[in-house]
Order: sequence, then C-alpha cells, then structure tokens
Amino acid sequence: MPRILYVTDLAYEARGRRYCDEDIFLTARLREDFDLALCNPRDAAALMDAFDAVVVRNSGPVLTHQEAYDAFRERALATGARVYNPLCGQADMAGKQYLLDLCAAGHPVIPTVDRAEDLHRLPDTDRYVVKPKLGADSMGLKIVPADEARALATGDVLVQPCVDFAYEVSFYYVDHDFQYALYAPHPDRRWQLEVYEPTAADLEFARRFIDWNTLDHGIQRVDACRAPDGELLLVELEDLNPYLSLDVLEDEARDAFVTALKTSLHRFLAASPA
Repeated sequence: MPRILYVTDLAYEARGRRYCDEDIFLTARLREDFDLALCNPRDAAALMDAFDAVVVRNSGPVLTHQEAYDAFRERALATGARVYNPLCGQADMAGKQYLLDLCAAGHPVIPTVDRAEDLHRLPDTDRYVVKPKLGADSMGLKIVPADEARALATGDVLVQPCVDFAYEVSFYYVDHDFQYALYAPHPDRRWQLEVYEPTAADLEFARRFIDWNTLDHGIQRVDACRAPDGELLLVELEDLNPYLSLDVLEDEARDAFVTALKTSLHRFLAASPA
C-alpha cells in the first residue's frame, strides 16, 4: 500500500476544537487504504523522504513553528515531494494578501484594506477588525476604534469593518467537490456549529473561490459571513490545514467525507508529479 506521512500536532490546544480527536479518527480510517505514520510538523522535513506523500492536516498555525515549516516547504519543493494539499495554494497558505486582491477585483469579500490612506474605501463604522497578514486562528486579531485602526494600518496588517453579521458559515470541499456545510447560528460562539443546508446561490458563492484557487487536489474550507443585507461575504479561504469539525456530522456524512478523501488521495498519488 502507498506510504503516507500524516502531519499533525496532537498537542495543539485550539479554542473550541479538538484537533487530536479529529486526526485520530481520520488516520484510523485512512489506514484501511494506506500505510500511515503520524508526525509533528517540526519533524516533517526530516522524515518525508521515506514516504510516497505527505498529508498536512491539523498541524496548527504556521506561526508557532515557522522555521520548521519553511524548511519543510523548501525541501518539498526542491525534491518534488507530493504534499497534500499541494503547496501552490493562493489563499491562506500564502498569507492574507489574497483578501486584498479579491476585494480589489470586486469579489464578494469583507471589505479589506492594509493602509491608512485606503480606510475611506471601507464602510463607515465605529469599530474595525485588525489582523496580521500572516496570522491564523485569530492570533493577533484586535477590534479597535477608528483612530487606532488608522495608526495600525501600515501595510503589514489587514483592516476590515467590524460587521454585525447574522452568522458565519463554512463550506467544505475535497478537490473541487462540495462535501458539507456547517454554520454557527450564534455569532459569539464561533465553534458551536450545526449542519447547514446550502442553497444553490450559497454553493455558487463558495464554488467561485474554489475555482479561483485552482488547486486540483486537496481539502479546502470556504468561510463566509451573512451580512446584514443577506449577502454572503468571504471571511477566508483555508487551503493549508483546515479544521473539518467532523464531530458535528452524522455518521453517514462523516463516512461520505472519508470516502471522498480516500478517493482524492488515490487520485493524487496516481497523478504525475508536478
């Protein structure tokens, strides 16, 4: 059977989530089709050569192990190692610049700027969300008044209006295939999720960002918020190591996701190296 190195940080403490439980479940199921070993992201570069592919899952924010991640990425690109998700993602994998680019191109994204002189492009508001361009998992996120936002907007952070949205919703994809959607009906409880039944318009919204990212293989999560006018706005496109909240799903939906992931991995391994 193909040999897979499964990268996860089982000890990472994520607010409202159990990374380790999800990866214990997934690796138990993937072992039905693959020879598999788990490793911490800090060890991936040293171990990867002995495997047919590296699957990066709940490895935690890169900021917590930036030097190790950079070494892993450099080695993987140099050797042509198969990494799932492939390292060519244009969204969170590459930082938050894409939110600025998508916003400037007119896509339905929370209005976003990075410099004080552009704050006039945002809707008038008393509060702004400020977060690092290289942030993850809400690390470094602040909610500040307008004067402070102006002082902080020096090019290395994103500034967005603090939107009083109805709820956040996430759409989960394997390759380009929609799998399920979950939402947080209470805005102040981001990770208390329930199954969401998307409309055709919802799926059209999410699919435009999956198509934009042009990843042929991998797991992606499209996070959006429902604005006061009813429009969906992109919050982020997680294409590095999205948490999947599989524990929220019923058994049938969870099994369907595992089947889709196995099929994707087999297809990925069978494809010619990039």
